[in-house]
Amino acid sequence: MPEAKAPLRVLLADDHVVVRHGLKLLIDDQPDMTVIAEAGDGETAIRRALELKPDVIVMDISMPGMNGLTATRKLRELQPGAAIVTLTRHTDDAYLQELLRAGVTGYVLKQSAPTELLQAIRAAAAGGQYLDSALTARVTAAFVGKQRKTESQPRAAVSEREAEVLRLIASGYSNKEIASRLSLSVKTIEAHKANAMRKLDLNGRIDIV
Repeated sequence: MPEAKAPLRVLLADDHVVVRHGLKLLIDDQPDMTVIAEAGDGETAIRRALELKPDVIVMDISMPGMNGLTATRKLRELQPGAAIVTLTRHTDDAYLQELLRAGVTGYVLKQSAPTELLQAIRAAAAGGQYLDSALTARVTAAFVGKQRKTESQPRAAVSEREAEVLRLIASGYSNKEIASRLSLSVKTIEAHKANAMRKLDLNGRIDIV
């Protein structure tokens, strides 16, 4: 018989004990994942993530001390390969854009069905990205509206290398990983990304995706 695959190791970061308890029950009830640690603030989340190296970190935004956005940015610096799923009540685009720029691989609303979080955890662990279905339609509509608005405007041509960098970013790779993959410096990757985004009038990771 083939050896059973180890369950995904999940770290929960949320300052509400009751919420963490409910999330732990939900996750531990899945045969392919388990909660290995919990944190009530951003600093503790970073420390536990560096110690335990979980497969996925589920991070709330609003926490005392270091909030989830700051913790996400710091953790991506210290552990670039970390898969972070944001779990929040915030539905506005500003939070979404900032967290995608910070490097989250999933964005799920607390008011959505539990299956959204489970799908996001699995997607993040597999190296993909996940956006809550409640936000997908709105983001798509905004992108289509923006595309229609600008389609009559001339655009500078994107080079083959710039297009390649955008494709890798959309696939979930970090700047450091792309630099290694293309045998270029991180600064060069950042320059290609900035040039391509300026030419295509893109504002963040969700536009690239």
